[in-house]
This record gives sequence, C-alpha cells and structure tokens, in this order.
Amino acid sequence: MSNPALKRLARCSRFGRRLLAAQPALAEALVPMLERPFGRDAMVAFLSEPPCVDEDSLHRRLRQLRQRVWLVTTARDLAGSADLGEVVATWSALAETSIETGLAFHHTTLAARHGEPRGADGAPQRMVVVGMGKLGGGELNVSSDIDLIYLYPEEGETAADGDAAVRSISNHEFFVRLGRKLTAALGENTADGYVFRVDLRLRPWGESGPFAMGFDMLEDYLVAHGRPWERYAWIKARPLTGGHHDALAAVVRPFVFRKYLDFEAFAAIRELHAQIRREVVRREMATDVKLGPGGIREIEFTAQVFQLIRGGQIRTLQQRPTLTVLGELAKSGLLAADARQELAAAYDFLRRLEHRIQYLDDAQTQRLPDDTDSQAMLAEAMGVADYGTLVAALDRHRSRVTRHFEQAFAAPQTDQMSHPLTAVCCGTAGVEAATALLENAGYDDAAQVLATLEALREASARLPESTQLRLNALLPPALEVIGSQRDPQATLERFARLVQSIARRATYLALLAEYPAALRQLVRLLAASPWAAQLITRQPQLLDELIAPQSLLALPDWPTLAAQLRDELDAQPNDTEAQMDALRRFKQVQTLRLLAQDVAGRLTLEALSDHLSYLADTLLAETLGRCWAGLKSRHRDAPRFAVVGYGKLGGKELGYASDLDLVFLYDDADPRAQETYARLAQRINTWLGTLTSAGILYETDLRLRPDGASGLLVSSMAAFRDYQLQHAWVWEHQALTRARFVCGDGEIGARFETLRREVLCLPRDAEALRAEVRAMREKMHAGHVNASELFDLKHDRGGIVDVEFCVQYLVLRHSAAHPEMADNVGNIALLLRAGAAGLVPATLAQGAADAYRELRRQQHAIKLSGAEYARVPPGDLEAVRAAVSALRAEVLGG
Repeated sequence: MSNPALKRLARCSRFGRRLLAAQPALAEALVPMLERPFGRDAMVAFLSEPPCVDEDSLHRRLRQLRQRVWLVTTARDLAGSADLGEVVATWSALAETSIETGLAFHHTTLAARHGEPRGADGAPQRMVVVGMGKLGGGELNVSSDIDLIYLYPEEGETAADGDAAVRSISNHEFFVRLGRKLTAALGENTADGYVFRVDLRLRPWGESGPFAMGFDMLEDYLVAHGRPWERYAWIKARPLTGGHHDALAAVVRPFVFRKYLDFEAFAAIRELHAQIRREVVRREMATDVKLGPGGIREIEFTAQVFQLIRGGQIRTLQQRPTLTVLGELAKSGLLAADARQELAAAYDFLRRLEHRIQYLDDAQTQRLPDDTDSQAMLAEAMGVADYGTLVAALDRHRSRVTRHFEQAFAAPQTDQMSHPLTAVCCGTAGVEAATALLENAGYDDAAQVLATLEALREASARLPESTQLRLNALLPPALEVIGSQRDPQATLERFARLVQSIARRATYLALLAEYPAALRQLVRLLAASPWAAQLITRQPQLLDELIAPQSLLALPDWPTLAAQLRDELDAQPNDTEAQMDALRRFKQVQTLRLLAQDVAGRLTLEALSDHLSYLADTLLAETLGRCWAGLKSRHRDAPRFAVVGYGKLGGKELGYASDLDLVFLYDDADPRAQETYARLAQRINTWLGTLTSAGILYETDLRLRPDGASGLLVSSMAAFRDYQLQHAWVWEHQALTRARFVCGDGEIGARFETLRREVLCLPRDAEALRAEVRAMREKMHAGHVNASELFDLKHDRGGIVDVEFCVQYLVLRHSAAHPEMADNVGNIALLLRAGAAGLVPATLAQGAADAYRELRRQQHAIKLSGAEYARVPPGDLEAVRAAVSALRAEVLGG
C-alpha cells in the first residue's frame, strides 16, 4: 500500500487498518477516488448498477457502499483534503441515498403484493421519511446513528387497478411494513456490517407510538401532547423522501416556531441540559466531547434556544445547520461577533475531534480514549505534537463554549421570598411598616403605591395560581428598581398597566421575574418615556428584545437589517396582512432598540434622527416594492416612480412619533401611467396608515404636493418641474430646502435633485424674498398661539422655527452665488457654511447653530417625557433665545 493518504489512515485508525488488510483489492480500486469528494452521483451509480434483484443483494450493496464511503472520506479527512463541511455532507448524502434506495426497493415489492397506497383523491401516496438531529441538519458524523420518523400524507387503502390477486390493506399497515423493511435494510448487522443504526424513539409517543403515522395524527399529537423538548428536536427535522413537504411544514412550523416571545424555551432547554449534565456526572462522562462541559451539545443548545425564541419572527433562524444558525444570530445582533467566531471555531474543532475518536474503531462514541496507544493515534490524527497538546487545545475551546453557554442561559433569579419588599407586595405588612419600607425604597406617596399594588392583586386574583406565583416573584424586585427612578410613582403606574396587559401571558412574567437585567432595562424605558410605555404595553412582544442586550444596544446595520426584512417579507408572498404586520413589527423593534440606546446616552440627537430616517427610508422602500407587486394591472415590471421626503423626513430630523411629509413623482409616457401610479400612491398611503393588530406604520401628510390637497396625488416630472419654476409659492421653495429622494427609481431621484438645486439657485431679490419669508413666519406664529407663560421651544420667538426660516432664507437668497448652500445637509451645517462664506458673521452662525442644537435636544427630552408641548420657563434658555434672536435680526430684520 503505497498511497500516503491510506498509509496515514492505517496509522490513525484500527478499523481502517483492518478494513484495508481484509480487502487489499478494494483499497487499490479506491486510490483514484481519493482525489475528489465521494459524491451523491457516485453513490447512486454504485447502488443501481447492476440492479439489486432481492433483499439480500440490496443489503450487501448498501453495506459495500458504506465501506467505500468510509475509506475515501476518512482518508481524505485525515490527509487534510476534506474539511468538516465535506465530511458531514458526504455522510449525510450517504444516509439520504441509502434511505431513498432502500425505500424505493421495498415500496415496489410491497406495492406488487398489496397495491399502491392512495389518498382520498386516489393519488398514490409515498412515505415521507423525516431526518432528525444531525441528519436533518445535514451534519451527520461518521459513526452516528440516524434519527428517523416515518410519516405519510393521508389515511386510506391500497389499490391495484383491477388486479384481483392483490390483497388490499390500509395505508397505515402498508407504511408500517415499509418502515420495518427500511429499518432492517439500514440497520441489520450482516456479514458485511451495517449501514446506519436507526433510532426511531423521537417519533410521537416514543417507543410505544405507531411505527408510522399520517400527517393528521402527527398534528393532533403536536397540538395536544407535544412537549418542550420535542420542539427542540423538531428544529432540525427535514423530510428526505416523498412529497407534500409544504403540508408537513405547515403542521410542524407552528409547533416549533411560535409567533411571539417564547421565553419558556429557556427553561425547557435549561432543564434538558441539566438532565444531560446529571447523567454525565453519574456516568463519569466528563471526557465526552459531545455531552460533557463545553461540548458540542452546548454549542447546539446555544444556537437552538434562540431559534425557538426568535424563529417565529426571524425566518432566517428557521434553518438547520448549526454553523449557519450561528452566522444568522450574529447578523441579527442576537450573538456578538466574537462569540460567533469562538463558537464556530470550537464547533469545527470538536466535530473534527469527534470524528477522529470514531475513526479509531468505527464506534459510536464521543469519549476521549484512556489508553496511551489510542491517545497517540488521536494526537497524530489531529495534527498535533502529542496528546497533552491536544488536551490543552480542547480545554481552551471548551472553556469558551461554557462561557458563552452560561451567558445565554444565565442562572435565573426566582426566589424572592426573602426580599424586603415581599411583605409590601403581598399585602401582609402593616401600613406603618409598609410606609417605612416604601419611603426607604424611594417612594414619596406610600398610600398611592399601596393602592396601585392592591389593584394589581385584585386584578390577578382571577388568574391561574402558577401565574400569580410568577407575579409574586416579579413585584418585589420590580418595586425596588422602580423606586430608584427619577419619578418612581409615574413609573410604577406605567409598569402596573403593562403587567395588567400581559398578565395572561405567563411567559412575559417569567422573563421579567427570572432575569433582573431585562427587568432593569424595561424599567429604564418606562421611566424615560410614557410614549415608550404605551408602545411596549400595546405590543408586549417587544419584551423579547430585552433578553439580548448585545442586540438592544448595538448600532443598527441598515443594509443588513434591510436584507433581513426583505427575506421576511419574501417568505410571506401574497399575504398582504402578514407583510403589513411584519413591516410594523420591524419598525417597533428597531425603534425600541434606538430608544434603549437613546435612554442609555449612547446616541446624540443628530445620530438618533439619522437612524430614525434610515428606518423610514427602509420601510418606505419595501412598502413601495410590495405595493407595486400587489397591483393587479401593471404596464411595466419596474415602476418609473419615486418617493420624495419633505420636512423632518427630508431633513433627516425625524423623531420617534413623527409623521412623514411625502410627494410622489413619476416619469412614464405610457397613457396608463397617471392612473396606475395614482393607484400605487394610494396603496402606499393605505399600507402606511392602516391600523392593524400591530398598529400603524406612519401617519402621512401629502399636502406638500403641487397645488396641495386639491392637487393630483402623483405628479409627472414634467408637471412638477413646470409647477416649481412657474407657479410655486415662496414657501414651497422654502420646503424644497429640506426635500430629498427617498426611494424608487434612481433616475427620477437624480432628476428631482437636479431640479431642486436649479430652483434653489434661482436669482432672487433680497428684499422681496425677505418680505415673503417674514410674512410666512408671522402667519405660522399666528397659527400656533401660546397662551401660557412658558416659552414654546418650537414656535415662539427665538425658537426652532426662527432658525429654520433664517436658514431657508439664506439658502434661497445665496445659493445662486454659493451653490454649496443648496446641499440638503441640515440646518446646523448650513449655518456654519453661511458663516464660513461671510453671509452672516461666523460667530453669530456658530452661536445660532449651538442654540438650535440645544433647542432640539431639550425639545426631544420634553417630548420623550410625555409632555404635549415642548415648553419651559422663559428664564431657562435666555442665552439660547438671544442667539436665535440675533440671527433673526441679522437675516430677516426686526
């Protein structure tokens, strides 16, 4: 044996050495195959030529194929020619090919005796073999057994088209017999060995359940009897044969992937892992690289718990391969990039080590050997100097896996019976003692707190006992955290309203009771903003975001998020309501994340407004695409249509609850264009503003279009150009200073920007323009009467609108000579450009820019606190008002 790969195989595997010695001719025949992976086509060819004439020849051929695949793949792996992906893909392909071949052979034999199984419509039925576990994930290892479930689409009977010699039986009996035959074809140990050990214990009711069952029986079982660990098992389920796979997915997907937060999955997997850990200790399996601490199973659990919790909302998590899921978790922000990298590296190391342990004797084990000969062989197989070096590398990987696993499954905090505020929450403390405890916790009005708690107790009295226990565990730490806020009484009222809205969803109470970090984050949001409290109370599934701080506080990657949104919408074709809800959930999740970062002081106001504008752009782009696709009559594949944003959207100054000022443009000579694009615009407006179970997307204002509310809903570029150059009022040109192309046809967007700059750069008479701008400013001031003694940050003299009008005047007056003033770069940047160009004194421009920033910052903070108007005592911002008034006097006079 001269081939170096086969020589290395013989050194690193006793089983391989015996196999090569027993069949030297086979070894020589396989040498040319070592240059490439053992592909599925080669497997099929080996099994089909010549055809298997009986059961014995089928068994023999399947086992001979397994020997060939074992030798070629193991030799390539040990020689470094095959990576982990090739190895697991080859073994998965072998299992699938063997199943398909054995099933086809025995189906034909049984059908000749009993006829074809048929459904209610007479269509032939085929068995659907479902691969579970690593086979389902396409990650099978060399000595693994295969977890299978045998299903069929419909009940019925077999029929043989008039052949009287055929004895009809039920579909159930047919597929039970077929399943038993397939199991024997793969798993019986003959003189040639076996192909795969078959494990059927994951089927409904386990070993006591039917050997094969119809889809209806499976659905009944999952709905009525499915247990938490079975949801975990069905994550990787993959139908390998037969048809009706979409119908099967419709049965399984709702069981595995819940629509909303599924926090109980944490507890279920935590308990499953604890059972495994206890078994590992009992059987002294600490050296097991799969089940032991920091092993393969902990990596799988880390990925799969997020699949169970988030998979119903993030469709890309409904995938099977572990490494793929880890990558999607990182893309979604649910797993830090370094954690994904370390877990992926550990997975690759542990799986390769697992294979080399199994290469030793072709045994189904993942335990490190305890004899020196095996240890030396294992070290060589892993390409390290000695066994001690191997163990050191293993320990490094396992410690990293354990760290990430424990971060994902942080120990819960459920025992609150010793909390000092427990007696207050349960109503067992006397008034005097309760008052003292509450005052010590930070509350000024103990009587009001006790009334709020009493109302909560009365409301929860009708709930199941288990829910009441969870609420009792939640309230003491919640009361403590709330007491540390700036306005604890208001925060407690918001918290109580939220609890009442989620009380019947025990999983949310469990989340907040068990995970203090999530509770603290929630309280910070409730304390910061009644608007945030209303958002979470109306959409409690947003609580899901609190369990992953790394995604909650990570800056959004808009291209990646846009791609994820697109994938989610693509997964729900022709379902308008589902797509509209998906858009709303996306907005709510991203808004909550930005709010959390805002409250934590991680975002400047300018950065926040930019992100809220990117969010709106993303949602508008997807809304446009979906609305166009949904039009029944379209005269072209891609619309020659664009959405233009004005106002806060155009200037990228959006707030959390801002509406959108939109103008719709088209450039299309087709005679049907006006009518088609009008329907498109109306459809977009409906998608944005319709109230669904997930709320609305955005309020819209379309009055800035040519001729305002009386004008057409959409304008051609030619008509829009004519209007802007010949008919528009000065205030409409003011509005153009903060307008931009948002989405749609890029060429129309470029033409709009060219026209915008052309209009802004028109020569204008300074005094006539000043008079027009001042008149419009006075008109706006008269329309926003402030009868209070407070200073209105936006509308009063020296406020935000004064700065905006001054900048608009400067743009319209000077862009002809200073085209850089026509750029839509925001009021602060334009003020600084005006100062640099000498259009206003530089110090005045800088002072006004700083004042504008402070006005917006305070306006944002006041609005966030829930006030209807952003108003402060006049003396609070004297310097700011003075800076703005100086700018106005310089630019507009008076």
